[in-house]
Amino acid sequence: MNLLGPISDIMSTNLLTLTEHSTVEDAEKAFKAKRIHHLPVVEGRKLLGIVSKSDILGMTNGVKKLEEMLVDCKNVTSEMSVNRIMTKGVATLSSSDKINVALEVFKENLFHAIPVVDEGELVGIVTTFDIINKLSADNEAHASYDK
Repeated sequence: MNLLGPISDIMSTNLLTLTEHSTVEDAEKAFKAKRIHHLPVVEGRKLLGIVSKSDILGMTNGVKKLEEMLVDCKNVTSEMSVNRIMTKGVATLSSSDKINVALEVFKENLFHAIPVVDEGELVGIVTTFDIINKLSADNEAHASYDK
């Protein structure tokens, strides 16, 4: 894999997205059905934020701890909008940014997905999985063990 190649070489473009009015339950269903971990939240093609499985896990664990004082956790997630838990002010890259830039962002910021935005519109997402997947498929990337 050429680390100086553009993000567009490895980013996912067939995106499942949410709106800010989607429910946490909608996000949970998408995570389970598509086996993904990050969902961009958009208005049209404009990125508003991102929701991760970790965001939902943190929110539902907090609700479960208060469950005896609140309503059933499932009712909360079926009615709560994702805009209450999504990350706003998300770091983004453009499709022409280099892969090594994404690696640096992942390394420094400790998150695992970066939305790709060109001219104000969401065009893709690059994740740590995309990089791992590309490396594992790369004929030049291999492991060898010395005995």
